[in-house]
Amino acid sequence: MAHRERSADSSRPRPTGLTRREVLAGTAGAVGAAAVPAAAQQAIETTRRPGPLPSERGQRSPFVDPRRDPSSTSSRTPLQDLRGTITPADLHFERHHGGIPTVDPDRYELLVHGLVDRPTIFTLDDLKRFPATSRICFLECSGNLRRGGPETLPQMVCGLTSQTEWTGVLLSTVLREVGAQAAATWFLAEGQDAAVMTRSVPMEKAFDDAMLVYAQNGDALMPGNGYPVRLLLPGWEGNASVKWLRRIELADGPFMTREETSKYTDPLGDGSRSRQFSFVMDARSIVTDPAFPRVIEPGWHEIRGLAWSGRGRITRVDVSTDGGATWQEAELQAPVLPKAHVRFRVPWQWDGGAAEIMSRATDETGYVQPTWEALVAARGLGTRYHWNPITSWTVGADGRVLFGAERLRS
Repeated sequence: MAHRERSADSSRPRPTGLTRREVLAGTAGAVGAAAVPAAAQQAIETTRRPGPLPSERGQRSPFVDPRRDPSSTSSRTPLQDLRGTITPADLHFERHHGGIPTVDPDRYELLVHGLVDRPTIFTLDDLKRFPATSRICFLECSGNLRRGGPETLPQMVCGLTSQTEWTGVLLSTVLREVGAQAAATWFLAEGQDAAVMTRSVPMEKAFDDAMLVYAQNGDALMPGNGYPVRLLLPGWEGNASVKWLRRIELADGPFMTREETSKYTDPLGDGSRSRQFSFVMDARSIVTDPAFPRVIEPGWHEIRGLAWSGRGRITRVDVSTDGGATWQEAELQAPVLPKAHVRFRVPWQWDGGAAEIMSRATDETGYVQPTWEALVAARGLGTRYHWNPITSWTVGADGRVLFGAERLRS
């Protein structure tokens, strides 16, 4: 049965979508109408001579060239160019505070000390001897929002998020090995980049799902993502998942480092109050197609996007094509994993009129992705972190798709 919603100015239901079977049937009909005899098919040059032979390392087709958008401190994943939920390692977003250090894996050492019974220095080989585990989850910078103008790509709106299959050892395994003491309530993670990145993390997270990671997507970590070892805190702001990890110190309180006092603290309202240690990334979504710079034609399209939450699984994504006047539940592509990107899709027939496409995510805690106005009312404009507003794309009569920048005006 076709999905139905009610118009904002009428009680009469109008169809706004089709089942996947109906869409496929319609597509098959269109293809059949355009079919030509096989003998009339144009000659293909590739059938006339052998191609390159197998090689040591594969490369993308010369017709495929996805790229990150780099700046002096970060590079953003091209969300609009990706199709599944796993980000290729060389397209995973980067955020650096002191550049990328070159770390010799044969000289790598991780010191674990403080409130432990057996202070220990681990080599990379030592860490790889522990029982290995893998999980798929997203990573996101807490400053992942650029409001921009109408000609803004999805990767520029919120391309500081990516998803990986991470492999390493559970931090809890290592902490049991060194004899973490009951008095320890926090630990310090310190990197060996030029910024000497340091963050305090509650021990509850250490014994929950924190990992020491040395591989991504089946291969060693990319240098820009922490090679040879990084901390991974699933669902938490990326800055706390310290890269190029060299030291873990256990203590009975937070360390109040530069990165959690002058940075990564959220001023609220008029600035007289603030949020500190706001680690968890709230539910969020973005439509990745159609999006700028697409130009579409009237007819059937599939609205596609990504949704994620640091608090667990996404349970629902709603999509609107009329600026939020009405909403339609999207299909979530399995598997729907906790603290992971999930693909959503909705069939949509564009009639050539003005449209505004937006998405709204809900996670398993019941949290619903808010509007920009709701976020500003709750927090004020004094912070740069943890903005997760509903965003939109406008479609003009000419079919040109633009970012709905007006929705994020201060």
